[in-house]
Amino acid sequence: MCGPRKPEARARNVRCFAVNAHSSLALRAFVIPVLLGQFFAPAPAIPGEAAKPPAPLASPADCWPLFRGNPLATGVAGGALPERLELLWTFTVDKQGFESTAAIVEGAVYIGSTDGKLYALDLATGKKRWEFSTELGFLASAAVRGDAVFIGDSDGQFYAVDCRTGKLRWKFSAGAEIDSSANFHGDNVLFGSQDSHLYCLNAATGRVVWNYESADQIRCFPTIVGDRGFVAGCDGQLHVIDLDHGKSVAEVPMESPTGCAPAVLGQRVFVGTEGNVFLAIDLAKAQVAWRYENGQRAQAYRSSAAVTPEAVLVGSRDKLLHALDPATGRTLWNFAAKGHIDSSPVVVGERVFFGSSDGRLHGLDRKTGREVWHFEAGGAVTASPAVAAGRLVIGTDAGNLYCFGKK
Repeated sequence: MCGPRKPEARARNVRCFAVNAHSSLALRAFVIPVLLGQFFAPAPAIPGEAAKPPAPLASPADCWPLFRGNPLATGVAGGALPERLELLWTFTVDKQGFESTAAIVEGAVYIGSTDGKLYALDLATGKKRWEFSTELGFLASAAVRGDAVFIGDSDGQFYAVDCRTGKLRWKFSAGAEIDSSANFHGDNVLFGSQDSHLYCLNAATGRVVWNYESADQIRCFPTIVGDRGFVAGCDGQLHVIDLDHGKSVAEVPMESPTGCAPAVLGQRVFVGTEGNVFLAIDLAKAQVAWRYENGQRAQAYRSSAAVTPEAVLVGSRDKLLHALDPATGRTLWNFAAKGHIDSSPVVVGERVFFGSSDGRLHGLDRKTGREVWHFEAGGAVTASPAVAAGRLVIGTDAGNLYCFGKK
């Protein structure tokens, strides 16, 4: 969520709920053609520039390397889960808990805990391979590329850690707490900080390539399509950024601040805000295409949406998982949980999985909203599922990390 930084964060206090008064910039012919139903989204087309390679809308079947599975933050798993999920193992920390989402790559689970440790676990058994300790905890999710895991902590430190040994490769100090999970563009790693900057570092060395300054905190996962980045900020703007130069291409007013990841489908970006409104933003027109608000009990959105051509799925603090028509914002169905839904849903085949603050994990039929599976986790679930290799991994604030699959 957007708000004052935690007292232990090292840098200056940054006011959050201020909305940037600057007018929206022209998109400079920025267009992403609509390819609904496709598994690839083209890079934004800029006159006179070659198109960059397309990015997948679903995560690879055997790994979950990023917070929302893929650079576009669609929250769609490329693989499958067994029809009947069984608990395979539980990993428990004695103090604090898990509020971040796991990364799963090559048979290993990487996750940071609020106890100040980054863990590498064996996906098959849940046994610890190594741990990397810091002074403060992790709210940001781990991101993996090659043989390194990248993650920022509540002290404003960003780390590159060797996947095999757990040894530090390099460290970078931002000006304030890092809630933003990392994404990648070319040879670079990108993340936001509560110091209002989006940082682009060389992934091998930690050297600063560029940094982009907004008017307020950046807590969201930076979504990437081709050579364009999308950042939904606490300044109430959707920033469209040229990732090769670190320059603004456009700013689209969102009406309210947010820390949610912008999810991209076709030529639209989908994101909820602290102002109790969920938005679809038309990139070609640089304006809001539709807005959705639960008129009966509107609450903030701290869940990042999962997007498919058939439905946009997002949780809210109104205790509902909302399924909306991507084209119009019309309600398709709602599912009522017994607690806030800050957990970001993940689509796996014909089901959608998420947690809630009532301590329950839910699995729903994504077309009807009917519950087909649940698990009593014993602690509030603000983390999101990671799905890969036939397994679903998710943690609770009570300190339990669960792995589900087929025995």
